[in-house]
Amino acid sequence: MNDLVPPTEPIGSRPPPEGGERDAAGAVPSHTAERPVQTNAAGRRRLLVAGLTLAGFLALMIPAAAILAADGVGALDLVVLLAFAFGAPWTVLGLVNAGIGFAIARLARDPFAHVAPFAAAGDRRTPIRGRVAVFMTLRNEDAARAIRRLAIVRDSLAATGEGGAFDWFVLSDTSDPAIAAREESEVAAWRAAAGPGARIVYRRRTQNVGFKAGNVRDFLERWGARYEFMLPLDADSLMSGAEIVRMTRILEAHPEIGILQSLVVGAPSPSGFARIFQFGMRQGMRPYTLGAAWWTGDCGPYWGHNALVRIAPFREHCRLPVLSGGGPLSGAVLSHDQIEAVLMRRAGWEVRVLPREGGSWEDNPPTFLDFSKRDLRWCQGNLQYLHPTLVGMKGLAPTSRLQLLFAIMMFAAVPAMTLILALTPLLAATADPARFPVGAALGFYGAFLSLSLAPRALGVLDVALTPGGMAAYGGRRRFLASAAIEFVFSAFLGAAASLRLTLFILGLAFGRATVWNGQARDAHSLSWRDATRALWTTTAFGVAMTGLVLALVPAAWPIALVMCAGYLLAIPFAVLTADPAFGRALAGAGLCSIPEEITPPPEIAALGRKEGAPGTSPRAALAPSRVAA
Repeated sequence: MNDLVPPTEPIGSRPPPEGGERDAAGAVPSHTAERPVQTNAAGRRRLLVAGLTLAGFLALMIPAAAILAADGVGALDLVVLLAFAFGAPWTVLGLVNAGIGFAIARLARDPFAHVAPFAAAGDRRTPIRGRVAVFMTLRNEDAARAIRRLAIVRDSLAATGEGGAFDWFVLSDTSDPAIAAREESEVAAWRAAAGPGARIVYRRRTQNVGFKAGNVRDFLERWGARYEFMLPLDADSLMSGAEIVRMTRILEAHPEIGILQSLVVGAPSPSGFARIFQFGMRQGMRPYTLGAAWWTGDCGPYWGHNALVRIAPFREHCRLPVLSGGGPLSGAVLSHDQIEAVLMRRAGWEVRVLPREGGSWEDNPPTFLDFSKRDLRWCQGNLQYLHPTLVGMKGLAPTSRLQLLFAIMMFAAVPAMTLILALTPLLAATADPARFPVGAALGFYGAFLSLSLAPRALGVLDVALTPGGMAAYGGRRRFLASAAIEFVFSAFLGAAASLRLTLFILGLAFGRATVWNGQARDAHSLSWRDATRALWTTTAFGVAMTGLVLALVPAAWPIALVMCAGYLLAIPFAVLTADPAFGRALAGAGLCSIPEEITPPPEIAALGRKEGAPGTSPRAALAPSRVAA
C-alpha cells in the first residue's frame, strides 16, 4: 500500500446527518427494511413490456418460420430458425424500450417527472448533511489526463458552495512503476494547487486483486465506514458539481434508494469515430433509457461509475464472489456493476436511474480497434453471468434476473446472427426456386434491419419534434446529415464488430481471454498495417460469403454485396474513421456535433482549455455553476 501525504484535516470529520448516530463501526445506520411490496403500477408496466416483447418476438418468428418452411423443412432451416430465436429477443426488447420511451417523451407533460418522480428532491435547496467520498479508479492510465478531470469535478463542486461535504480519493491499481510515479506527482501537484484544507488521498495497491471491484472493496474496508455515500468515477469520467449535489440531495431525501445512476453521455471528441458513435448513442439512449426506467423502476441499472451509492448497504450486501473453476469465465467478476445492482436490490434497496441528459460525461473510444477491445472485455465479463454461482443466485427479483439474462444476450446473440449470415448462401443454393418466396425473404430482412435501427431512428425523430432540439445539435441540416452519416456508420460498425465478437466468444471455449488494463482515450490515427492485422479475418469472411453467393446463386450478387459490405470494407472503415483529418473535417463542417460542443457547459469548457494557459484555470471556468446549484 502507498499513501501519499494524508489530508490536512481528518477525513469524515463532519458530524453525521441530523438525527443519525454512528454505529460501532463508524457508519451511519440506514434503511434496513425488507424489500417493499411492488406497487400495482409497477407490476402492470412489467406485464405490458413482457406482453409486447413476446408479441414482437412471435411477430418475427412466425413469418421467419413460414419463409423457411415454404419449400420444405431441412436441417439448415431448423438451425437458422433456432439461431434467429436466440438472437431476436434482444432486438425486440430494444424496440419495446425505445417505443415506450418515445411515447412518454411525446405524450407526457413532464416525461422526466413521470418516469423519475423521486428526482424532484434534487431541486430543493437543502444543504447536504452527510459526507460523500468521490474516488477515481486508475490502472495504467494517463495520470495527468485523469487527474485533470477529477480536479475539474472538485472545482465544480466547490462552485456550488457544497464542496465541504466531499472528500477525494485516487485509487490506483497501476502495475507500471513509471506510471505510478506520475500519478503520485500529479496528485501532489493537485493537492498543492487546491491549497490548505484539501482532503485529497492517493492510494496505490501493488496487487490488482479483484480488478476494479477489488479496488473499490479495498476502499470500502479502509475508509467506507466514515462516509454515507460514494461517487465512483472512471479515468475518463467528468461530472458537474450541480448534478452531483442534486443526486446527493435525492439520496438524502429518499433513504430507500441504494444506488442512483446518472445517464452518462459522451463528451465532445476530435476523433471522427468517437464523434459519429456518440452522436448515434445519444439518439438511441434517450428513448431507450426513458422506456427502460419506466418499467424497471426500482431494479434499475448500475454502470459502475458516475453514480451515487449508499455505502453501508453496498459494503454489507454487494461483496462479489470469486467464481470457481478454471478458464476465462472463472475467477474475479469482471462486469461487476450489474451483479452489484441486483445484490443491492435483493437486500431491499432500490436501484434507480436518472433518465435525463446533463452533467455526466465519459469519453468514447477514439478508434474502431479501441472500441472493439472494450467490447471484448465487456463480452467476457457479461458471459461470466452464466457461471452457476451467479446464474443460480437465490432471492433475486424477477426483473433483476431478466436484466442479467439480457446482459448475457447482448453479446451471446451476436454469434447467432453471424451464423445466420454464414448459412444464408447455402440456404439460397438449396432452396427450390419455384417455391421459395424470395420477395418475402428480402422484405423480412429489410424489416428486421429496420427494427434494429429503430431506437436510433426514434431518438432522431424525438429531437426533430422537440422545439429547439435540432438547433442544439447545430441546426436542422447538420443534424439530419449527421443522422444519415451515423446510420451508414452503424451498419459498417455492426458488421466489423460482430465477427470479432463471434470469434472471441468461440475462443472463450478454448481458454482465450482478454486483458483488463488501461485504455487509449485520446484521438489517434490507425495504420493500415495495424488495421489489417486486426481485421483480416473480418475481410476474409466477407470475401468468403460473397464468393459463396457468386458460386451458388450468381443472380443474388447485388444482395451479397450489400449484406457483406461491412465485412469487405472493415479495414478501410477502421483506418478512415480513426484518421485525424477525418475528425477535423467532421468538426469543421459541424457534423455529428452534440449539444455540449455547440454550447459547452463550464466543465466541458474547462476540459477543453490547455493546462496552464493564461486565464483558463478550471476554477475560473466553473464559477458560473455556483448559481446553477
